Amino acid sequence: MTHNNRPVHPRSAIGRLPVYRAGKSPAPVDGLTSYKLSSNENPFPPLPVVLEAIQAESAVNRYPDPATTRLRGAIGAALGVDPEDVVTAAGSLGALSQVLAAFAGQEPEGDADEVVFSWRSFEAYPICVTLAGATPVPVANAADGSHDFDALAAAVTPATRVILLCSPNNPTGPAMTHEQVEAFLARVPEDVVVVLDEAYIEFVRLEGAVDGVRLYQEHPNVVVLRTFSKAHGLAGLRVGYSLQGSALRGYVRAAATTFAVTSMAEAAASTSLEHMEDVLARVDELVEERQRVVAGLKELGWVVPETHANFVWLDYSGGEGDAAEFAAAAEARALSVRAFAGEGVRVSIGEAEANTRFLELCAEYPRAPHGSQA
Repeated sequence: MTHNNRPVHPRSAIGRLPVYRAGKSPAPVDGLTSYKLSSNENPFPPLPVVLEAIQAESAVNRYPDPATTRLRGAIGAALGVDPEDVVTAAGSLGALSQVLAAFAGQEPEGDADEVVFSWRSFEAYPICVTLAGATPVPVANAADGSHDFDALAAAVTPATRVILLCSPNNPTGPAMTHEQVEAFLARVPEDVVVVLDEAYIEFVRLEGAVDGVRLYQEHPNVVVLRTFSKAHGLAGLRVGYSLQGSALRGYVRAAATTFAVTSMAEAAASTSLEHMEDVLARVDELVEERQRVVAGLKELGWVVPETHANFVWLDYSGGEGDAAEFAAAAEARALSVRAFAGEGVRVSIGEAEANTRFLELCAEYPRAPHGSQA
């Protein structure tokens, strides 16, 4: 056997990938309880009945149900949809990867497909798009951190195969109205798949907010993404799903990762759905805390985008060090936040004490976000 001593090279897409930077855990500070406000996690643990369901799943030597029959049935019952429209995945991120694998990439002969999305939005979008073999087409957000629908429509070309909409938008916070999305869909070719990412749907309190279930049922080219990571407090189990009608669901199911949802995750998510009133009661507590934080920032003269998620966004665009400096100030108070260099800081809504400490930091911090009063 002859060895040519040439090194192994990855696909060229690997070299183009942006780095995903997960939220850091807080550094310990003497005399202070540390709080992680950097990953949009639910500060509450799963419901006690859900923890019991998790503990009861001991047959980890067996593969899970590849059809996730129980979970799809529970989702169907909770949302009033056909369980066949549900394709489960390892979180909404896994669901997105499955959708992209089905509809965007590069054919053996031809240029790469294009995927259009707002930016800044979810950090994983350009990574998932690039790994699928497609070309990311980021479109700048509007000044208030919301999606610029005119600019998104203008970015669509004959090569566009998928458009990603995020409501509420991560990391800035604004949510979309149903009227806005309907008007946008009227401007999009019907053979382009429009993905509505509703990872934070349970936190939305916007009048006339987009209704993802209604949207996908009325538009054959719409896919909706949802997750159990946020409202249900199951981020560590990695379980989410997509909703799509009969025109698309077979393709997405064909691209789905087999056994992506474990038996433990399925039991937990199904049980949580069966106790949705209790889940939503906890969400209401977090929304009240969000409102308290936003009101406190306004009292300081700080301006933040309207948020309908479980976080707030501090706009520090234009200054390379401002976001990092704020994050360092937070770290000194045993708080971890998510800094985006040259753009801003996302701060998750956490425990009441953590939120109060965040407001105390803002009251003393010398540089308010852009748009705030001097």
